[in-house]
Amino acid sequence: MKKILRWMILIILFLILIFTLNGIYQESQIEKGESIQNSQNDEVKEETNQEKNKQDIGTKVKVAEQYKGYKVAANLKIEKLKIDTCVLEDYTKNAMETCVTKFFGPNPNEIGNFCITGHNYITKNMFGYLYTLKNGDTLTLTDNQNGTISYKIYHKYKAKANQTYGLSQRTNGKREVTLITCCNYSNERLIIKAREI
Repeated sequence: MKKILRWMILIILFLILIFTLNGIYQESQIEKGESIQNSQNDEVKEETNQEKNKQDIGTKVKVAEQYKGYKVAANLKIEKLKIDTCVLEDYTKNAMETCVTKFFGPNPNEIGNFCITGHNYITKNMFGYLYTLKNGDTLTLTDNQNGTISYKIYHKYKAKANQTYGLSQRTNGKREVTLITCCNYSNERLIIKAREI
């Protein structure tokens, strides 16, 4: 029995070590600003097919109004990360376990700073690889009112959870998108800011 207990303790310690080293590695990548191409072939597959969330109408894409019972604000696409996901309107704990959500700001693709938050889970509809983005990378946001608008990343930084200047609506009359996720074991937030191209 003692032998089994020792092995269990060793396995638990090994798993803790792996988790800690992975966190340290991700933090170092954020600070260095390096872009690491990660294969997402082993990611958890989404339950629903994203193509069902969009219907082509001529050249305009129609965004689904609901996703897994939640109202959809827009569709976010980041080709570099292979993200093509809905942005939910509800900023609730349960909604955030389902998909990225609108956190603050105007309606999608309107003048101002549209802020999107998501967990750093390693799935196709979350922000697990957000730290690999760098200035100059692009994303698109599609909604049913304004269509599809492309944005280019111009600033990337970390902030404490109580530092809210990234949510500012002072955009000099321009459209902006801010992506937010946790880092440093949820002690800080990774902020990615993008401006309309």
